Amino acid sequence: MKNFSIGALLFVLLFLSTHYSEARLQACKPSGDIIGKKPPPGQCNQENDSDCCKQGKSYPTYKCSPPVSGSTKAVLTINSFEKGGDGGAPSECDNKYHSDNTPVVALSTGWYSGGSRCLNNITISANGRSVTAMVVDECDSTMGCDDDHDYQPPCPNNIVDASKAVWKALGVPEDNWGELDITWSDA
Repeated sequence: MKNFSIGALLFVLLFLSTHYSEARLQACKPSGDIIGKKPPPGQCNQENDSDCCKQGKSYPTYKCSPPVSGSTKAVLTINSFEKGGDGGAPSECDNKYHSDNTPVVALSTGWYSGGSRCLNNITISANGRSVTAMVVDECDSTMGCDDDHDYQPPCPNNIVDASKAVWKALGVPEDNWGELDITWSDA
């Protein structure tokens, strides 16, 4: 009887761990792809080393992001939210531009959650420091490679796209700005 109980327990644990792993993997798979178009001359602002779409290249799109926890892993990227910056149009949440000296961010589509985090603060941690930043925009994971998105590819599903103020507050040397593994949580 004892061997049966241990065997049954192991089976249940194996079953649950398999299904939990499958559920996490299925939680956020690409929802499609976009085929890149070459930007017209003078389009695609490459401030902050932004990528421009490449003709014929396939870019995955996502309608989701990994689950949010008290310490969600993400990749920090840099964006200018100023008029004329590589962020393009005014911020989605308030239809305004924001100074690069203000700690603001755009979140990947799934985390942006239809604007439910708009004008709320998140805490970003990396490099032994933390900073609070306001969510003002969506880093679109569903669309890209068009005029509305400055001919930049869709955002991956795990991006916190931050102003220069966030990078400065985290103490990252300017020559290392670009991409950084971070954790974040709702503040």
